[in-house]
Amino acid sequence: MAIIVVLQHGPKQTPGRLGMTLRDHGFKLDIRRVDLAADQGGAPIPDDLDNVHGVITLGGIQNVGDPHPWMAKELEFLKAAHDAQLPLFGVCLGCQMIAKALGGEVGKMDEPEAGFCPVDITVPGQTNTILAGVPWRHHQFQTHRHGVTELPPGATLLATSEKCKVQAFTAGVRTYAFQFHMELDRPGIDTFVNEQSGLFADAHLDANAIAEQADKHYEMFARVNNKLALNIATFGFATTELLRA
Repeated sequence: MAIIVVLQHGPKQTPGRLGMTLRDHGFKLDIRRVDLAADQGGAPIPDDLDNVHGVITLGGIQNVGDPHPWMAKELEFLKAAHDAQLPLFGVCLGCQMIAKALGGEVGKMDEPEAGFCPVDITVPGQTNTILAGVPWRHHQFQTHRHGVTELPPGATLLATSEKCKVQAFTAGVRTYAFQFHMELDRPGIDTFVNEQSGLFADAHLDANAIAEQADKHYEMFARVNNKLALNIATFGFATTELLRA
């Protein structure tokens, strides 16, 4: 059975609603904590793409270019998956990793983007199947100091925001990257706020302010991202793989 390899970079940066949706559609996830050594429960990045149906790279507190021993290998693996035209999806750090792997640029922002922020779908995004049913303006949850400053050659911008131009993009045949945390549920948001209090403080937000934002925006946020996760599961990954003996 072909599997979806999920590259996880921290204990709380799980596939969340995206993982649950993919499992509900019959896909098997091979979740690998690439940031940990083997004796700590980590798993290495695969050496090849044998029996790999697709790849998801998740968020993390790391930044592209940090001297982690796994980062260069992950960039190579993402490039290989893209070149093989496998489904490839990235979230937050994963979005930036995909951009870097494909020849784009990532850099530190003037100030962090945090909390529930308006995101606008571009004209190309408005007709993209993966974003079908997603409102052209809606709020997404953000936690990042770095962002994609230059898209990879040939990539198409799908979504943007005031502070961070590249909120989502697609490249090649089946590669998609999202800067925002579409995978989080409400408890996950609270966990991110607690664990990254310094980032939110730099953005002039505290837990109470985020709770107020969530009370206002979370219901629509969940509805939009459940639809996005469903689109990824049904359009992003070929279900014919599930029918193979």
